[in-house]
Amino acid sequence: MNFHRFPLFLIFLIGFFGISQEKTTGPVVADYGPVFKIENPDFKTDMIQEFKVVFDVMDSPESHTVLNQKLETAARFLNLHAQAGIPVSQLKVAVIVHNAASKDITHDEAYKTRFGVANPNAGMVQALLDAGVEIIYCGQSSMARNFPKEDLIPGVKIALSAMTANIQLQNEGYRPIKL
Repeated sequence: MNFHRFPLFLIFLIGFFGISQEKTTGPVVADYGPVFKIENPDFKTDMIQEFKVVFDVMDSPESHTVLNQKLETAARFLNLHAQAGIPVSQLKVAVIVHNAASKDITHDEAYKTRFGVANPNAGMVQALLDAGVEIIYCGQSSMARNFPKEDLIPGVKIALSAMTANIQLQNEGYRPIKL
């Protein structure tokens, strides 16, 4: 190594490790939704407004053993805002599930019957429900993909359709985020 560049390399290395951060989960969803803490952002977050969001989740990983990161976005949303100091009472989150993501909201027994393994999303879905997230399943997907109410994790609600649930929640002031 060229020793006259070593101090520059050392400064770079120390600076890199000094500014790099680890993602953390919680405080709302303890084991899911890791996020970075953002110190003093230029675009200031309105700490008194209510954040009402509906996530539209239709895709799922091809692997039956992988967590659906699109579903995990709801946990990230809750955790990042709570970590920033926004009261949980100001965070209103709904997730509408349809299409290929249908399998991700089934309980372990139903999932194992179809795919031979436990549902990797079951713990996360339960944690989201426990955190007050409303998880709504498209009734049309339920029928088309043969996932009846009995196969769903308790607490998941069936709607007439994903479209109907999206319109109704938007009429209630929820902002849509399609994933």
